[in-house]
Amino acid sequence: MEHAKFFAGLRLSLFGGRLSTNQVNGIEAIVSELEARPLDSRWLAYILATTYHETDKTMCAISENLNYSAAGLLATFPKYFTVGEAGAYARQPQRIANRAYANRMGNRDEASGDGWRYRGRGLVQITGRDNYTKYGIADDPDKALDPIKAIEILFDGMTNGRFTGKKLSDFFTATATDWIGARRIINCSDRAVDIAGHAKKFAAALEAAR
Repeated sequence: MEHAKFFAGLRLSLFGGRLSTNQVNGIEAIVSELEARPLDSRWLAYILATTYHETDKTMCAISENLNYSAAGLLATFPKYFTVGEAGAYARQPQRIANRAYANRMGNRDEASGDGWRYRGRGLVQITGRDNYTKYGIADDPDKALDPIKAIEILFDGMTNGRFTGKKLSDFFTATATDWIGARRIINCSDRAVDIAGHAKKFAAALEAAR
C-alpha cells in the first residue's frame, strides 16, 4: 500500500483536509497490525471506521465523555433517567456513569462505583466489569487506554466476535459485503448507516493506495 496516497485520500474524505500527528500514528498502528496478519481489506476499512466513530475521530484510545446535559442524558440513556433525575445528574460524569451502568454488564449497584470504574475506554469503548474481566484488566481498567492493549482488544473483539458474538467474517465474505449490518459486531444498529458511510470512504482510500 502507498501510505502517502492513502493518507491523502483520508484527509480529503474524512478529516476535513488535515490530519494531526496523533491521528496519523493511530491509523498507522491499526494498519500495521493488519499488515502483520493479512486480512480482507474490507475488514480493515470497517475496523478503521469503527475506531473513527468510537474515538470521536481522534484515532487514539480515549475515555468515554459522560459530561451530559439533562437533555443529553434523556436522549442517550432514556431508560435510566426520568426528567427530574436528568436535571439532578446533569454535568456530573461520575454520578452519571454510576447510575447509567449500574446492575448490568457485570457491574454492581450505583453505590459501588462500578459504573465509573468500568466506563467506556479504548478504541472501541469497552464498558462494564464483564468486558474488562474478559481482557484481564478488571483490576487496572485504565490499561484499556494503553495503545498496544487497545489494539489487541479492537482486533480480538472484531475478528473473533468477543464483543457481541458477531464478527467481521459474518458480514464480509467472498459473496457478501454488509457495511450496515456489521455494526452488530459492536452495538446492534446504533449509528450503523453513518459508520457504514465512513467505512466506504476508508475502503476507497485503501483501494486508491494499492
